[in-house]
Amino acid sequence: MGYKDQIDFSRLPQHIAIIMDGNGRWAKGKGKLRVFGHRNGVVSVRDVVEASAELGIKYVTLYTFSSENWNRPKLEVSAIMELMVATIHKEIDNFMKNNIRLNAIGELEMLPAKCHKELIGAINKTARNTGLTLTLALSYSSRREITQAAINIARKVQQGELNPDDINEDTFGNNLYTSEMPDPELLIRTSGEYRISNYLLWQIAYAELYFTSKLWPDFRREDLYEAIIDYQKRERRFGMISEQLN
Repeated sequence: MGYKDQIDFSRLPQHIAIIMDGNGRWAKGKGKLRVFGHRNGVVSVRDVVEASAELGIKYVTLYTFSSENWNRPKLEVSAIMELMVATIHKEIDNFMKNNIRLNAIGELEMLPAKCHKELIGAINKTARNTGLTLTLALSYSSRREITQAAINIARKVQQGELNPDDINEDTFGNNLYTSEMPDPELLIRTSGEYRISNYLLWQIAYAELYFTSKLWPDFRREDLYEAIIDYQKRERRFGMISEQLN
């Protein structure tokens, strides 16, 4: 019996967030430049996204490029941006075929003009698709997102649009990039690292964390299925005890 056959389709996570780590190490292990790993990582993205759509997952959010990644060597950053443009252009037909809606979060204005144009064009073209929403976290920092949310709320208070006593968790969540999607129930990180790396810090408060030693270019749909099965074996208590859930 394969992993897919073991999945309980009545208990799928609505939203899966993924930290795609290990492209550089994968390439280095093969004696190649880091960009070789990024190119092969695209194959994993395609397989995981298509598998998620087939399962009926509603949201997949990929940590594609962090704000800190701008500090990497210029040659690598340039190669990543060029690869992103080419990939989005190439995958648009697959998005339409599979009813996938493309979305992006982060400081998108930091992207090179060509990359930004290709991204926005694809987002607009897929806007009416009703299947899986694929969100790319680009030039993304969770701390900056939270800081900006606080600034937005402070401005509303300053302008008399919001009473400080009315501020609650929903108010804050509604000012985040992810306000139109549910919080992730499952966070996957590849490459054997055990950290969150400034990713969706508010949103993953109750997410199940799944770490695998596989480097991202080696991660495929069977690995996704295995992560979902592991998720379904866990008891999600949200501060309660088992007896209350039963």
